[in-house]
Amino acid sequence: MTIDTEYGHGGNIHAAAEARAIAIDEMIDFSANINPFGAPDWLRACISSKLDSILHYPDPTASVLKKGISQQYKVPCDTILVANGSTELLYQLPRVLSCKRVVIPVPCYIDYVKVMQLADIEIKLLQLKEENNFSLELNLLEELLLPEDLVIIGSPNNPTGVTVQSDKLLQLARSAPRVLFVIDEAFLEFVEGAESLAGKAENIITLHSLTKFYAIPGLRLGFGVFPEHIIKALQRIFPPWSVNCLAQAVGERAIMDHAYQEKSRKLCLQLRKDLHGDLESFPDLCVFPGSANYLLIKLHSSYTVPKLQEHLSKYNILIRDCANYQGLGPQFFRIAVRDKADNKALCSALSAFFPSMKRARNRIKPKTPAIMFQGTSSNAGKSVLTAALCRILLQDGVRVAPFKAQNMSLNSFVTADGLEMGRAQVVQAQAARLDPHVLMNPVLLKPNSDTGSQIIVRGKPLGNMSVMDYVTYKKEAMDIVSACYDELSEEYEAIILEGAGSPGEVNLKKHDIVNMRMARYAESPVILVGDIDRGGVYASFVGHMEVMSQWERQLVAGFLVNRFRGNSDLLHDAHEYVKNHTGKDVLGVIPYLHNHGIPEEDSVSFKEGLFDAIRPEHNHIEIVIISLPHISNFTDLEPFIAEPDVYLRVVSHPDKLGNPDVIILPGSKNVIGDLQHLQASGMASQLLKKADERCEIIGICGGYQMLGKSIEDPHRIESRQERVDALSLIDMHTVLAAEKTLTRKQGTHLASGQPVIGYEIHHGLTATTARSLFSYDDGSSCGTQGDTATIWGSYLHGIFDSDLFRRSFIDTVRKRKGIGAYQGPLSSYNLEPAFDRLADTVRSGLDMDRVYQLLGL
Repeated sequence: MTIDTEYGHGGNIHAAAEARAIAIDEMIDFSANINPFGAPDWLRACISSKLDSILHYPDPTASVLKKGISQQYKVPCDTILVANGSTELLYQLPRVLSCKRVVIPVPCYIDYVKVMQLADIEIKLLQLKEENNFSLELNLLEELLLPEDLVIIGSPNNPTGVTVQSDKLLQLARSAPRVLFVIDEAFLEFVEGAESLAGKAENIITLHSLTKFYAIPGLRLGFGVFPEHIIKALQRIFPPWSVNCLAQAVGERAIMDHAYQEKSRKLCLQLRKDLHGDLESFPDLCVFPGSANYLLIKLHSSYTVPKLQEHLSKYNILIRDCANYQGLGPQFFRIAVRDKADNKALCSALSAFFPSMKRARNRIKPKTPAIMFQGTSSNAGKSVLTAALCRILLQDGVRVAPFKAQNMSLNSFVTADGLEMGRAQVVQAQAARLDPHVLMNPVLLKPNSDTGSQIIVRGKPLGNMSVMDYVTYKKEAMDIVSACYDELSEEYEAIILEGAGSPGEVNLKKHDIVNMRMARYAESPVILVGDIDRGGVYASFVGHMEVMSQWERQLVAGFLVNRFRGNSDLLHDAHEYVKNHTGKDVLGVIPYLHNHGIPEEDSVSFKEGLFDAIRPEHNHIEIVIISLPHISNFTDLEPFIAEPDVYLRVVSHPDKLGNPDVIILPGSKNVIGDLQHLQASGMASQLLKKADERCEIIGICGGYQMLGKSIEDPHRIESRQERVDALSLIDMHTVLAAEKTLTRKQGTHLASGQPVIGYEIHHGLTATTARSLFSYDDGSSCGTQGDTATIWGSYLHGIFDSDLFRRSFIDTVRKRKGIGAYQGPLSSYNLEPAFDRLADTVRSGLDMDRVYQLLGL
């Protein structure tokens, strides 16, 4: 890559990107010293709220911003001049100064010398010594000074990063009152505990840049603090409206954002320390100490910076060649301190350049290729799309696994090793033809109240936590999910991650562990999914990008429109609008899939009518599912959806119960609370009435416990009540134990002889003298019936997944109803054909070439 010597600065990313024929966003710019923390989160909102102000001329004196600077730096407002970057002030200074000579320690910012050459002012250079790490020796500077001299000092120095002690510099200025000192403090904000010299002496001018520290170089904003006679002279020659209204608004907010300032300094300090340590491991590099957000480096004499730049350009990395700095040779270059991922990319690219490091480079394992689906809302289709992409990659010969750091769902599953995980990740694992493993879902939250959840970590219950307790725990949780991700990704060629809720939930972003923060850790691009069937999808895409931080926006690779009904060609204009507004493409349109056959993630789809169907015209049975406030594992009932002779309804109010053939009480995460809800709503009395009418009533897990005589909670696991009376339809009593039962089961339904398979997840220990309904292969048993065979229950989740048992059950109900056994083709609850159908649909609607490009496969 050739250097633009006429421009002569770092940060000319436009020319670099043009030379590589790539987009600017694809470059990693180490040549410009911008805050690695990125722009403040409020930047876009601030600019958006002030856009109407561009209809008017800006405040010519930036009076509000000057007041903020005055408060921050404790200097009078009339000594401050705001400009379009501090360099603008530097270029105007010679026009108002009467000095005949300028003394400049070098190496230094190249425009110090350039400005004075343009003004035809005599220049005296003080060469800083490499063997002294380019530190400024003030005694040597003092020996050079003459009355009426001008001295220009960068503190921290650019490019060395060396900061001059402010007290000693102030002492020098006071000892030479006839010398004017210009102290460039453009990078001083990065230095922990540094003290500005602004307004400290009548012969000191300080220059300050806001664009570097606040990561807004494109806005151009800076200021200077001047003695009275100099600022008056500058004001007379300064052009009007030099600083636009948007830059002023951002500056007003930035100068008072002390939290951002503190976080930036701490982050930069740690990143610089880590990067310095990594670079010191290269024997062909000499890294100089510095206190700013950049590092000066010298190559071994057998290498040249242009050769290194040419190599780094293959990785789209741009560094600053320091050959045009006074006092530095062709072996010097400067790099900015960037975020961890970029710093790692630089070190990896450097390892490939130096022969002595190539062996070490081979030991550096890059992150496993990954891509992440996030949604504009819950139930946008992320889970199903993750399953689809897992199946697509599997079909294409890629060893792929799903991952969701944190899942909030009452639908859970027990793995072969007796651990609990989210049902959605189980389905995704099935799509990839893998055995489900808790590494795929390290944290599972099972809500048991409006403000609390049971926390399951690596498959084991950690306990119940309130929202605030869990927020406190999240720092530890992030370490756990990161370790699980690393362990899982070691085994696969690609990982498909799923987010949760929406990355635009601004109240949750600070402690996020599942959306953008996880994507950043996995180094995964993000596809943002929106449900167009709900409406407002394109506004949601734009809105999400507006509330994201810059680093989050950079992770977004594009958008995916889900559940579209109609001709996707009609969406072209909308896609163009989104591209023009956000700079991101819509990567595909997925049609609305009716009855796709893939189990849904949580109760959102259940509550929205997933199970509601059209009543069959031929002979059938009617099954009602009671909607509980804390319903869990409703997927137990999904196998009935595909049965042609079953009419399935969800009922939440007793008036809607009707006259079904079967009523099912599903699982619950808060059995006592849901039982009391049934009793208070009148549903319990209706169930007892239906039992008397010989309607078949079935309880699964929590619903099973409700059918008994009582439920005790001595450990207060689910409520504050020690004991409650249940429906008394079965002669049994349940005590909620401290330890949760997590087990896989396989066996036989004794009455029909049909096989069953499933899993148990419960705290309850149920005691009864009645004969068991199911016998398991491990010698255990489960299930109890009431006084008649039409009232029964079991702890077994997945009980109806078995095709033979499900059909036997349906036909038994049919015969009791007097319509005989079903004679048509049997339904199979086999997800394999559904996965393949789903994969075909998503493959045709999603830009798979772009997906593979994002994965790097």
